Amino acid sequence: MTSTGTPAYSETGERNSSKGMASETHRVHVVTWNVATAEPPSDISSLLQLESQNSIDLYVIGLQEVNATPLRFIADLAFEDSWSHLFMATLAPLGYVKVSSIRMQGLLLLIFSRQAHLPFIRDIKTTYTRTGLFGYWGNKGGVSVRLSFYGHMLCFLNCHLAAHMNYALQRVDEFEYILDSQDFDMHSTPHVLDHKLVFWLGDLNFRIADHGMHFMRSAINSNRFNLLWDRDQLTMMKKKEPFLQEFEEGPLTFRPTYKFDRYSDSYDTSGKKRKPAWTDRILWRVKPKAPPSEEEDVLDGPKEDEEEEFPLKVMQDTYTCVMEYGISDHKPVIGSFRLELKKKIETPLVRVYAEGEWSADQDAMVTYSILEPFPSSTWDWIGLYKVGFKSASDYVTYTWVKDDEVSSNDEQVQVYVSKEEIPLLGGEYMLCYYSSNMQSIVGISPPFQVQESRAAVEEGLVPENINGLDKAISS
Repeated sequence: MTSTGTPAYSETGERNSSKGMASETHRVHVVTWNVATAEPPSDISSLLQLESQNSIDLYVIGLQEVNATPLRFIADLAFEDSWSHLFMATLAPLGYVKVSSIRMQGLLLLIFSRQAHLPFIRDIKTTYTRTGLFGYWGNKGGVSVRLSFYGHMLCFLNCHLAAHMNYALQRVDEFEYILDSQDFDMHSTPHVLDHKLVFWLGDLNFRIADHGMHFMRSAINSNRFNLLWDRDQLTMMKKKEPFLQEFEEGPLTFRPTYKFDRYSDSYDTSGKKRKPAWTDRILWRVKPKAPPSEEEDVLDGPKEDEEEEFPLKVMQDTYTCVMEYGISDHKPVIGSFRLELKKKIETPLVRVYAEGEWSADQDAMVTYSILEPFPSSTWDWIGLYKVGFKSASDYVTYTWVKDDEVSSNDEQVQVYVSKEEIPLLGGEYMLCYYSSNMQSIVGISPPFQVQESRAAVEEGLVPENINGLDKAISS
């Protein structure tokens, strides 16, 4: 048998040595937005900076106060919530796939990746921590996604902390509790701060203390934001709390993002006249390098460790708010980052491709090869996806790797796909090997053509072509 495409990596599957390899730059776009139970806007191009010339590799989107009334929340569990649906519908045609998501009441965290990176995003885990109403209700707290990106352990944490001016210390306590309580059940990186890079984002609810309303509005209207920095509660708390000092943040050179009249650029004109504040923030932390032990200093002298062999650096290009959105009393905040890293892995775990010609007229065969050892499972499967798919669950059909195995040898395995499962109309598709242990796609085939079923056309089940189908529908 011959494959319908050429694998996009080495036939041998050999792993290249990291020695002498140059670092690569990957761009990450982070969004945090308290949407105040509103439905999403019709256009999120500005939010995602889709017109930017810089190609984004990862999108990280953290929302707070997504509509979570009991009926709505149940419906969102059964079907995709409106915000997730909009982000997937916007990004999928541009070549992005939802890698993971987690929802806790009104907190929602979504991670999207450029499709080419999917086989190198592994060990995905999610968790959450409730802090609202003594931990029994999820209106406040944190949700997180951790993953390995080319071998580097990253964690994304979306928080919604306690509100009101007088609760700055409680907000710090809540964040520390979230960090301590979140457990990913992994030996190497069980907790948030064990990861090489952490992004901390959300409605952190820190306010601007002491200044009166007149002074604050005068400073904001004249773009003299620096006059407010020293009374920003998060800035003040970082001076007191050593664990907060490990988190970096870009300068607050944009307008405070809370609290606005809806569909307006005016701060609160209600009777409460709440003071503006930078409640919505994006921070990051690169894991501090562990100091060498005395024994290493004495016996071995300086030695090259993993951090030096596989470095990761973070640079922020943009930190601002997007004023054009008015559906909420918060303005969204975006941050664009460059991750400069040296890959620890360069070979997919699995090479997978379609054998021969595919159509619903005959049974088909999938061939895959294990390129790197990994903990496979009887629950692993290979999905058939249309090109431009939205997420791992967006398959047309799938076949179990073990149950549907036809033949195997030391080099490759063949798996059967019934013709009844193949689309009648055909089109451009790809195959993805999904690892249940890693909760991720670990191998992607080159795109291939599924031919339109001739038998179905002859029996009148489908028209001769897509244009014919359109005419049939319109008539």
